Amino acid sequence: MNEVPPGFNFLEERTVRPSDSWIRDTSYWVPRHLVESAWLEHAPFAFWLVDAIRPTAIAELGTHNGFSYFVFCETIVRLGLPTRTFALDSWQGDDQAGFYGADVYESVSTINETDYSAFSTLLRGYFDDSLDSIPDGSIDLLHIDGRHGYDDVRHDFEAWRPKLTDRGVVIFHDIAEHQEGFGVWQFWAEVAQQYPSFAFDHGHGLGVLAVGGDIPKRLRAFLEEGLLKESEIKKFYESRGAVIAELYDLRVRAAEVPGLKGELEVAGHQLNEKDRVIALQESDHLGLVDQIRRIHESTSWRLTRPLRFLRDAVRRHRG
Repeated sequence: MNEVPPGFNFLEERTVRPSDSWIRDTSYWVPRHLVESAWLEHAPFAFWLVDAIRPTAIAELGTHNGFSYFVFCETIVRLGLPTRTFALDSWQGDDQAGFYGADVYESVSTINETDYSAFSTLLRGYFDDSLDSIPDGSIDLLHIDGRHGYDDVRHDFEAWRPKLTDRGVVIFHDIAEHQEGFGVWQFWAEVAQQYPSFAFDHGHGLGVLAVGGDIPKRLRAFLEEGLLKESEIKKFYESRGAVIAELYDLRVRAAEVPGLKGELEVAGHQLNEKDRVIALQESDHLGLVDQIRRIHESTSWRLTRPLRFLRDAVRRHRG
C-alpha cells in the first residue's frame, strides 16, 4: 500500500482521492478517555475535524465530564499540533442536563492535569465570565454545547462569535433534539442558511458551521463534497460512531466481569491501528461508493470482531 506521510496535504498536492476530503486515518482513531457521554458517536468526526483544520486555539462551551474536550486534546497530542485549548463550564450541571457533584470536575481536572496541562486550560464558571480572558479573533474552533434553549444557544453564538478568527468553525451539539426545552435545532435551521454548513443526524445531531471568510482548505473540500455525497458521509460517520459507542458499552460491562480488562485493551488497540491501515488501502483502490459499501459490509465486520468477542465473553461470564 502507499504510506501517507505525516502532514501530507492532498489538496495542495492535487492528488485528492474521492474520499480524502472527508475520510483520513484519524477518522478511525479510538479515544483514550472513554467516559459516559451523549457525544460518544461524534468522536471519529471530531478527530478528523481537528486534523483537517489544524486550529491554533479551541474553545468548548459546556464540557461536563470532558469526553468531547479530551477528544480534541488527544488529537492535538497525537498530531503534535501547537494548539491551545479552553474548556468552559460551571461543573455544576443545570435543569436540562441534571445537576452533579464535585467529583465530575475533579475527574476532568485530574485527566487534564495529567495528560494535557501543557496546552489546556479549564475555566470554571459561567461562559460570559471568561469572555475577557480570551482575545477577539483568536479561536479557530468553537464547540457550543451548553444550555440548549433557543435563546441560550443564540446568546452563546453571538457572544463568542467575535472570538473567532477568519478561519473560524463552530460546531453545535444536539441539533437533532426536539424534546421540550431544546431549541438548538431551531437556531441551527436559521444559522445554517447564513454560512456553509453540514449536519449530522446521529448522536443527537452535530452541526458544522464555517463562519470565517477563509475556510480551511480541507474543510472547504468536505463541505463541497457534502453537497454531493451527504448520505455517504453521514452513513460513514454514523457507522464509525456506533463502534465507539459499543466499545464504551463493552468497557462498562467488562468492568463488572473479572478478567476482561486485558482483552478489552487488545480490542481497542486493534480498532485503533488495524482500521486505519485497511481504510487507506481501500481508499487507494476503490471508488467512493464501493469504498463505503466495503467498509460497511466487510471491513467493519472484520474490525468489530474484537467487540463481538468481548460481548460474547461478557455474556459467558455472566452466565
